[in-house]
Amino acid sequence: MTALILHGGAGARRERNYDAEIAHMRQVVEAMKPRLDAGESALDVATAAVVMLEDSGLYVAGKGASPNLAGAYELDASLMDGSTKRAGSVAALQGFRNPVVAARAVMERTPHVMLVGEGAALFAQDQGLEPVADEAAWYTGAGQGEDNHPPGTLSHGTVGACVLDAAGRLAAATSTAGVFGKMPGRAGDTPIPAAGTWADGHAATSCTGQGEYFIRVAAAAQVAWRVAAGQSLADATQAVIDEIGQMGGDGGLIALDAAGNIAAPFNSQGMKHAWLTPDGEIGVEVFERR
Repeated sequence: MTALILHGGAGARRERNYDAEIAHMRQVVEAMKPRLDAGESALDVATAAVVMLEDSGLYVAGKGASPNLAGAYELDASLMDGSTKRAGSVAALQGFRNPVVAARAVMERTPHVMLVGEGAALFAQDQGLEPVADEAAWYTGAGQGEDNHPPGTLSHGTVGACVLDAAGRLAAATSTAGVFGKMPGRAGDTPIPAAGTWADGHAATSCTGQGEYFIRVAAAAQVAWRVAAGQSLADATQAVIDEIGQMGGDGGLIALDAAGNIAAPFNSQGMKHAWLTPDGEIGVEVFERR
């Protein structure tokens, strides 16, 4: 049994057309299905899915980055392998194409979980990861005009994937980019395991929204802990989004449990997301919750 769910951010607005994003998210799921069918690991598939999302330039992650208030492109990512609880993360990474690949390198090639700023960039360079040669030509500034807030407030934009593989392993990966005037050095929930990304033996979760609120409730890990305590995935994920909403935050999350159930609640106008169920159904949605 295999399953997958991915997201392209919870900033969608009803007046915008998302045909390109819908087509691309379906393409990503369709590209991942044969890899799962062939027995690839959840971690490999989650990483590959997020790389495709980062490279598209359609979402506020990877190529879709916008500069911070100082004009720099600072990108964050994290991922987690549920079968081992190993995690890797980078924050405020500058100059490299795929932050999620850097995060995986941190997990696999260092004794650490997170590297930040200049240290993350030096590590990425040492590992031979692909640099961005011309920032002005590469970055697209995706998501302009979405449900992102003005400079000085808590804007958001993220991509992520949660995967269940044929061996029953869960994994999650999340990536985000410089969004609409954030302060230099700002890190939200995305690079923080437990806040923006989590995977264990019970559930995998990737979050998108105003990260400061997701950090304060350990949103991603809380989903899995609720499932471990006996809640359904649907109830667990909705409870976390409700708590964030009661605090004044907005956003959404995607989640997948060990039985292949998926959930995608949000309290913003919309959340771009797509999925593959254990029975092979592929779906894509922006404004309807699952």
